[in-house]
Amino acid sequence: MTTVNPDVAADGAEAPRAKADPRRWWVLALLSGLQFMILLDMTVVNVALPLVQEGLGFSEAGLTWVVNGYVLAAGGLLILGGRLADVFGRRRLLLIGVGIFAASSAVCGAAVVPGMMVVGRFAQGTAEAIAAPASLGLIALLFTDPKERNKALGIWGGLVALGGTLGYIVSGVLTDLTSWRWIFYINLPVALVVLLVIPRMVTESRMERERGQGLDIAGAVTSTAGLVAIVYGLLQAAEHPWESASVVLPLAGGIALLLAMVIIERRVENPLIPLDFFANRTRSVINLTSLFFMAAFISYTFILTLFEQHVLKYSPLETGLAYLPLGFGIGIGIGVGTALTPRIGVRAVVAMGFIGAGIGLLLTSTVDVDTRYAGGILPGMVVFGVFAGATMPAATSAALHQVTDQNSSLASGVQNTMQQIGGALGLAVLVPLAIRYTTSEIQAGVPVETAVTSGYVLAFRVGAALMIIGGVLVMALFERVDPALRDPTSEIVAQTR
Repeated sequence: MTTVNPDVAADGAEAPRAKADPRRWWVLALLSGLQFMILLDMTVVNVALPLVQEGLGFSEAGLTWVVNGYVLAAGGLLILGGRLADVFGRRRLLLIGVGIFAASSAVCGAAVVPGMMVVGRFAQGTAEAIAAPASLGLIALLFTDPKERNKALGIWGGLVALGGTLGYIVSGVLTDLTSWRWIFYINLPVALVVLLVIPRMVTESRMERERGQGLDIAGAVTSTAGLVAIVYGLLQAAEHPWESASVVLPLAGGIALLLAMVIIERRVENPLIPLDFFANRTRSVINLTSLFFMAAFISYTFILTLFEQHVLKYSPLETGLAYLPLGFGIGIGIGVGTALTPRIGVRAVVAMGFIGAGIGLLLTSTVDVDTRYAGGILPGMVVFGVFAGATMPAATSAALHQVTDQNSSLASGVQNTMQQIGGALGLAVLVPLAIRYTTSEIQAGVPVETAVTSGYVLAFRVGAALMIIGGVLVMALFERVDPALRDPTSEIVAQTR
């Protein structure tokens, strides 16, 4: 890792900066490919669930844990994983996470009973929680030039977004031509390349710690347990009424644990998660609005898939191919957002991206039972994809605003956690909302397919409202001094260990 130490001379002049690591773009390509693989694996599994159920004999209730196990582990452990990367070394935690991901992917691919698959999925989620914050933390420290960093985050965000959307296509192709097991086995060669190459190209980096400084175990336990409980409660809310004990108890317990964590972190000498980390307004606002963004984004793809298959009668492969314009739109949007951010600033790009994506959802909400793909689904998909894509690199830049070697992976872990919780929140709120509205319409005598479509339309409109509200909050609450205009090399001191 390149050491960047902007020492200031006695006369106030800035000392010469260290030369950037010439291998940084190769490292970026490798780390982006790794994150692409992880995100691809999440959506690939969703499409292959019926075949997994048939192959392993899952019950309906048990099958949900093929998805929920991953989300629960990742959502609960991401912040802890990010902090551990800062403390023990980002390269070390990255390699540990990749090793666990490879092993757990092999377990999932070779599963012969339901329990084996669920354990493998929990391990995959744990691996993401360890590897993803370390990976993005390394990128934040490798790219210290403002323009280069913006491009790097654009590339990272583009591949991550494509991994999330192309999973539908890859899953359809793999399951049609081979077996569902290969959706896990394809992870192994990528993981092997990362394990072999990263130690040769990246030196270790970690936060500065005083000799003998111990870990904040109480803070780690309460924060992790609290997040796990909240994610579990949201997952339960997707299947049970909000007032049921299976939802209320974990949510209340999670909130209580997080409040206990705040008390602990205020009192301990060396907190695992320093509370002043959240004092940065730009970082805090973008993490809050990430809840809105991911709730709308995940519920959009989930509900649109249901609409295409249940109402329009698309096959899984047709459904996957129908998402190609979304992937292209996101890619174009990322390019546009990356180019605009240095010119008009992070706040303007993020706000426009949120609001534009909301308009795309409003266009999608015009669908009905007779909708044609080209005239009904495609326009909203393209608008949504372009504006959502434009948001991604700028939002990541805001989430890493003023990060230092002390907290770069923690910042990544917080952002990823909010995205996981946002996705779970979207499925817990918008999908049940659509179902309940559909039920009320059927009881009122509306034909089934029309009632189902009305429920989906309502969910799209609520998602649009969330996006627009998020854009307004960004405009109102972001710092006036735009992070895109600041030189992060004056704020990042990377210590080589």
